[in-house]
Amino acid sequence: MSAKLFESYKIKDLTLKNRIVMAPMCMYSSHNEDGKVENWHKTHYTSRAVGGVGLIIQEATAVTAQGRISPQDLGIWSDDHIEGLSELVSLMKEQGAHTGIQLAHAGRKAVIEGDIIAPSSIAFNEKMKTPLEMSKNDIEETVTAFKQGAERAKKAGYDVIEIHAAHGYLINEFLSPLSNKRSDEYGGSAENRYRFLREVLEAVNEVWNGPLFVRVSAKDYAEGGLDAEDYAIYSSWMKEQGVDLIDVSSGAVVPAKIDVYPGYQVKLSETIRSKAEIPTGAVGLITSGIQAEEILQNDRADLILLAREFLRDPYWPRTAAKELRVEIEPPKQYDRAW
Repeated sequence: MSAKLFESYKIKDLTLKNRIVMAPMCMYSSHNEDGKVENWHKTHYTSRAVGGVGLIIQEATAVTAQGRISPQDLGIWSDDHIEGLSELVSLMKEQGAHTGIQLAHAGRKAVIEGDIIAPSSIAFNEKMKTPLEMSKNDIEETVTAFKQGAERAKKAGYDVIEIHAAHGYLINEFLSPLSNKRSDEYGGSAENRYRFLREVLEAVNEVWNGPLFVRVSAKDYAEGGLDAEDYAIYSSWMKEQGVDLIDVSSGAVVPAKIDVYPGYQVKLSETIRSKAEIPTGAVGLITSGIQAEEILQNDRADLILLAREFLRDPYWPRTAAKELRVEIEPPKQYDRAW
């Protein structure tokens, strides 16, 4: 039988061999705290490429040292990072996967030494640091950092850039009224709260013309917060700015109880896809090939992103193919005759 999950998917000039994407996951494994690629990253990502995934989006990679989620995060704030990232890209591509990188800034959720910054001087919770409210100069410098990160990603050879605007990190903090209490042009109305992301996308577009994704948290799970209907509006604005796909996650901008179940975020993807008329990626407790196929066949998303399932099974595409009774090409070493 044929399966949509294993059909190719074209974005601009890039053609993915299937619709399976390894979602970005923080790995906290740059143990020298310099943001550089280590042997562990090479093993981790290359093994998933061997497993048959169409696209790997590398973990949240910090555009400034201050913007790391943890001191062990990968970084792209310096030209010194390019060499290691280039090698990582080469290893993944050698094994048949296209490569993406998620450019990120943690904002008020950074757990590092020294000051942290955010749209407003409000701590995430009582255990975390209170951030400094960003000045106009801070905003300009951070927008420039995203642009420079995109330039370095291009030099390193990535096929896709994803901007991290989800999970309560800096861009998400600007977008949500729960974390953005500014009274200037970066706060208040939806248009103003979107302004920071608008400027980031404008800056990235100056140096990048490849496929561009944005990851969003399409539901705040708290009174006064945003939902998929709000993010459909944001997504229509992103579409106008040349964004090719919205990677639809949810939550984490404020502490909140989330009722999770298989595919609990898929409806959010479906809403944004329909209302903004933009391709989406679905993510969140998607674990089987049959579940992924249902999402695609019912036009609820265009790509399927898996996170923890790829930690459990680096060869998940082959597991899914067997489940869906689809023949896929084995590793070239499999058929080698001696």
